Order: sequence, then C-alpha cells, then structure tokens
Amino acid sequence: MSIVVTEKAAGEVKCIIKQQQEAGSFPEKVYLRVRVVGGGCSGFQNKLDLDPKVDERFDEVFEFHGVPVVVDRRSLMYLEGATVDYHSEELGRQGFSVTNPQAKGTCGCGSSYTM
Repeated sequence: MSIVVTEKAAGEVKCIIKQQQEAGSFPEKVYLRVRVVGGGCSGFQNKLDLDPKVDERFDEVFEFHGVPVVVDRRSLMYLEGATVDYHSEELGRQGFSVTNPQAKGTCGCGSSYTM
C-alpha cells in the first residue's frame, strides 16, 4: 500500500464529515484527499482536504477504517510509504500529521520538506 491512514486519523475524519453533513454543508459521499503541493520554505507541503469528487483519470481511491481516501497519481509518487495520523493529546502536536519517509529534510517549523 502506498500510504496508510491510521485508525485514529480515520476516526477523526469520520467525526468531521458527520458534523459537516449534519450541518447540511457536505454531500453524502465525501473523500479524504491527500496530496502534495509545492510551497513552504523547503519546497513541498502535504495537504489534506475533504472532497466530494474523484477524477478516475488522475486519482487512486483507497479505503482505511471505513474512510474513502483519494490521492492523485502525481502526489502518490511523493507519498510512497507515508502515514496520515491524528494527535489529540500531545502538547504542541495536535491535529493531523503526515509522516513521509521519503522526506530528506524539513524547514524549521516542520510544515514543508525537501525530497
């Protein structure tokens, strides 16, 4: 498997989707989109979004712990072996994280990386 979404991260995504659906702002089918974008002081950044659309020409679809996950094929090259996790109780490290073993170095704040 190219990427992994932990059970804890999947659980948090499910909660967010449920809240948004109850508020009427999301359709019934929503995917967690994981992608790599250019930016930051080191060159690459990971981005997580909730997306109702999949483009079969460019996207790969996975499922982790009941959460449908979409990664475009270009990002998939950079995310090989990456893990998406959620941290809720660690001081200074709350929220989602993407650990990418292909990253060669990170910037001072840790929000971007080089490959």
